[in-house]
Amino acid sequence: MKRFIEGESRTQSTLLPECLDDYIADTNPVRVVDVFVDELNLGHLGFDGVDPAATGRPGYHPAILLKLYIYGYLNRIQSSRRLEKESQRNVELMWLTGRLMPDFKTIARFRKDNGKAIRNVCRQFVVLCQRLGLFFRGAGGN
Repeated sequence: MKRFIEGESRTQSTLLPECLDDYIADTNPVRVVDVFVDELNLGHLGFDGVDPAATGRPGYHPAILLKLYIYGYLNRIQSSRRLEKESQRNVELMWLTGRLMPDFKTIARFRKDNGKAIRNVCRQFVVLCQRLGLFFRGAGGN
């Protein structure tokens, strides 16, 4: 097909960037989410599971699940099943979670067990973003 832009063959081997960080621009909002959550004292804010259990299967750190939840909040992804799916295919979420892919039950349980703390953190995050000028009014906004 001449005179059209053509994609590469799906069977062609390619060299992708070696580092997942190369896919995330310095101005990408997921970097703000990452730094914001890493600076929080989750135990002080009332999150469950900050101190890991001595026995049993290791769980996900609440910071990872909170990052996932805030990402969903910013991108209007509310369903635990959709967040699970996005974590498996979305490069931004792979970067944000370190390629961890919690299942929807884990995400839903985190939300159920930490609802009040999540709401408080989301409020703090919105205030921070407003102070930094990261939120812009849409064309129809006043």
